[in-house]
Amino acid sequence: MNLSIFFEPLPEDAFGYPEDVKSVGGYIAPFLHTFPDWRQAEVVLIGLPEYRGAHSPADVSYQGPNLIREQLYKLKKGTGSWLLMDLGNLLPGISLEDTYLRLKEVIEMVVDAGKFPILLGGSHDLTYGQFLGYEYLHKKIGVVLIDSQLDIQENPDVAPEGSHLHRLLLHEPNYLFSFSHLAHQSYLTDNDTLIALEKLHFDLFRIGQVRQQLKEIEPVIRQADMLSFDVSAIRHQDAPGQRQANPFGLTGEEACQLCWYAGQNDQLSSLGLYGYRPEFDQRSLTAMTVATMAWYAIEGFYHRQRTLDFQSNHFLRFAVGFHDNPHKMLFYKNRHTEKWWMEVEDLAGERPSLIIPCSYQDYLTAADGDVPSRWIQVQARM
Repeated sequence: MNLSIFFEPLPEDAFGYPEDVKSVGGYIAPFLHTFPDWRQAEVVLIGLPEYRGAHSPADVSYQGPNLIREQLYKLKKGTGSWLLMDLGNLLPGISLEDTYLRLKEVIEMVVDAGKFPILLGGSHDLTYGQFLGYEYLHKKIGVVLIDSQLDIQENPDVAPEGSHLHRLLLHEPNYLFSFSHLAHQSYLTDNDTLIALEKLHFDLFRIGQVRQQLKEIEPVIRQADMLSFDVSAIRHQDAPGQRQANPFGLTGEEACQLCWYAGQNDQLSSLGLYGYRPEFDQRSLTAMTVATMAWYAIEGFYHRQRTLDFQSNHFLRFAVGFHDNPHKMLFYKNRHTEKWWMEVEDLAGERPSLIIPCSYQDYLTAADGDVPSRWIQVQARM
């Protein structure tokens, strides 16, 4: 399939002449006249000027992806080769559902080719299109959403931006293995919904838990195949360009740290940065915040270890025994990054063991004779 039919080129006067050859704009290959040979890239940028699923879409400026680009292109290039291409903006479909299906085809093709797409702009319901891209990749996936609230309302009058998570979780065929939601704010979230999702063994972390234990959140992100980040999770001071601006939330630094974790995750194959509303962003502060988040994701990508051979010399192996159980719990530590993994055996014996990301604290918990909660959660999903 020729991807170029789905995209519109970028304006040459804005993106064709980088002021600094050492900036991101000096290293990126944008779609100006000729669609770039994206198969030669490692990371691809995709703009999503689609807001029909948003609350109050009539007031939206559709320049969001380009405004983020303007800020990103000005930043200095980081380390590594930075084989980065910008495919331009995805042309919206005739209907919103058509856009979801277009995004699905693009994600499926790009991810299947081993490229890392970063999606810029658009309302948060486009997460559903991002998720659909994994339907025919023949694997169970882990999904991480970062948002100030759970977009799982069932009211038919609610905009798709507020209900897309419901569609994602109930999608058939079911290829969702794990789901984690980070940074929800309790006063914006229905408690019955939280209880129902916890019974399904999903991981839910309040904003306070994320901020207080940012390093403990890293293993959660490390088990994701796709990540969706709604700008509403960031406080108004750092990201005023959002419809539901809130004085509380993640700082810009914390958002960038989470994107750094995401970029470093060898398993992560797509990242969506959603919810930017330029009509509320008078000084382009939010565009700069989102651009910096994308920068950290790209920089993290070029710090990936690209090896998960747990039997190699890159890993140390630790076995923890329990006095009332003949089995041992196995842990693995990367010698270079000092990141930890944990082996989870299927107690029913119906499937092979899984080696999942964990933290040093999980190892200490097992060494003290207790079973880590992360092990219990995975065992329940096997």
